[in-house]
Amino acid sequence: MDQSNGRRPSGSRCVALVGPYLSGKTTLLEAILFHTGAIPRQGKVAERSTVGDSAPEARAHGMSVELNAATTTYLGDSYTFLDCPGSIEFTQDQRAALLGADVAIVVCEADDKKAPALQLILKQLDEIGLPRMLFINKVDKSDSAPRDVLEWLQPASSKPLILRQLPIMKGSIVTGFVDLALERAFVYQEHLESKLIDMPQDMAELEKSQRFAMLEKLADHDDELMEQLLSDMEPPRDRVFSDLSRELAEGYITPVLFGSAEHGTGIERLMKALRHEAPGIAETAKRLGYKGNGTTVQVLKTFHTAHGGKLSLSRILSGEVTDGTVLHGASGQDSRVAGVFTLMGSTPAKVQKAAAGDTVALGRLDAAKTGETLSTTKGSTPQLVKLATTPGVYGLAISVSDRKDEVKLTSAIAKLVEEDPSLSLEHNHDTHEMVLWGQGEMHLRVALEKLQGKFGVHAQSRPRRIAYKETIRKPIQVRGRHKKQSGGHGQYGDVVVEIAPLPRGSGFVFSDSITGGVVPKQYIPAVEQGIREWMGHGPLGFPVVDFSVNLSDGSYHDVDSSEMAFKTAARIAMTDGMPQCSPVLLEPIVAVEIHVPSDATSRVNQIVTGHRGQLLGYDGREGWPGWDTVKAHMPESEMASLIIELRSATSGVGTFTFTLDHMAELTGRAAEQVVASRRAEAA
Repeated sequence: MDQSNGRRPSGSRCVALVGPYLSGKTTLLEAILFHTGAIPRQGKVAERSTVGDSAPEARAHGMSVELNAATTTYLGDSYTFLDCPGSIEFTQDQRAALLGADVAIVVCEADDKKAPALQLILKQLDEIGLPRMLFINKVDKSDSAPRDVLEWLQPASSKPLILRQLPIMKGSIVTGFVDLALERAFVYQEHLESKLIDMPQDMAELEKSQRFAMLEKLADHDDELMEQLLSDMEPPRDRVFSDLSRELAEGYITPVLFGSAEHGTGIERLMKALRHEAPGIAETAKRLGYKGNGTTVQVLKTFHTAHGGKLSLSRILSGEVTDGTVLHGASGQDSRVAGVFTLMGSTPAKVQKAAAGDTVALGRLDAAKTGETLSTTKGSTPQLVKLATTPGVYGLAISVSDRKDEVKLTSAIAKLVEEDPSLSLEHNHDTHEMVLWGQGEMHLRVALEKLQGKFGVHAQSRPRRIAYKETIRKPIQVRGRHKKQSGGHGQYGDVVVEIAPLPRGSGFVFSDSITGGVVPKQYIPAVEQGIREWMGHGPLGFPVVDFSVNLSDGSYHDVDSSEMAFKTAARIAMTDGMPQCSPVLLEPIVAVEIHVPSDATSRVNQIVTGHRGQLLGYDGREGWPGWDTVKAHMPESEMASLIIELRSATSGVGTFTFTLDHMAELTGRAAEQVVASRRAEAA
């Protein structure tokens, strides 16, 4: 239903709970579920008794490690809340989910140190145009007034923050609030609805000035309201609420409320704001660019359950879905729905059908992926979103003790990646390892725990190998002769090769300058093949690059020569000659772009140089006030702990991207240690 006519949107709502790590999102979800009667008592994160964070890994670490969904009702309307992880390592989990939500509640604290983490989240909401409200949590533990907090937080938000409430203080304790839109005062009653009281006399003037400040910001997008304010006319209350609702939906403002999730205060006001001011499914479908009809579904999250198989948490954009509905995906592939469920954390409850606006888990959509748009129309379903994946910044080599379990391992990891696309598995051909990439140490630790706990695969992990290579510094000419007589036909191959270094990045170049047929043409390719087979393991133990070999001379035997004999002769020449070419180790150097709050830039520069990095400079991060981008070249071998140190130096918000840039010589003690380590490994 259109909000411009002043009426509430109809249909079920989908609300994302987002915010920095430890801001209290899971506790807020618990308070909402208790307040709306969905659960008999409010659990606690510390007691591991919450509906959210019900996964063993979440409870073991005392933090959200994946998205949790819970559906409840409030005054006859259905609401599904998506509790998103706060740690930057798990933010991929909310990317697809946010796309299908109507509104986000950004949970934060009155702590200016967490402003950069808040900015990361608000930036993500800006990118997809998702309306948001700010809920300042833990006001019972804060020494700062919410209007002062807004001054700290406003630089993190591209949208004006509009204070909806004023705190009523008793000493240093917040005992209630004044609603600036209603012009009414309330006192908190723990885990009960707030009680209406007379406006405190000492707050009357402050209430008037703060209400006028709120109306002024609303009037920036309402000319009629601006005229009323300029004429000292009191605007109708319905118009104020209509403007709050419209400007929230259109992304002009971010209303700010406050409370204490732990004590259940501020929950009723928050739910009323959602009921009357948050947009509904019609606005969300419009934001996604949906213009079709029939039944269309947006997949928000994929779960693989131990016994129920695959569940696809989905938002119904239009039509309805029942058990047995056939849905078609991006490439026209079809899947039949095997059960429609609402979720209460990890507990599904079967329902007969889901209609437009509902957020439900659909069973056994084996072909569907997170972020995919599905419909009942046969053929390829047009996709409403393109889901970006965050490249991995931390990798571990993984293996299983029994080779026959490798298929089971890769199959389980494929399911993990389906649940969380910011994980990826790389088969590194240079180091002959399987490398699991993720967003940090905790991210991969949780992934390994899920492998064992959910899929029964015990994988060993270790630091990944670095793809060192080697090259040469000086040329040489060398002969390689293979002669063997063992009765009957023998083996004979004789080559003279000129080995020479090439500029960095040239790879390997083979040529021949044979004259007079001293090496028959049919054997020359075998010489090249022999060299290529040998160059995978040079004198230092690593693949050899950036060199040329010219076959200049040799000899053959009419009977005993063969391709195999010349391949062997070529390998002998390389084995004898290469150690005389002054071999040198090469290490991969990566180009890295590090994104950090500006106050951490100097510390990050020290981290880079402390890891043998070469600083290339830094500049303000485009579109990110208060952030810098540091550019550098770093040895890949120094990257393993970079993300850990970076997060430590930036209160958990710094990140980076990197690409292989070039190979550089590594000499001295560092090179000796690498070579010794490889020889010990080979032994």
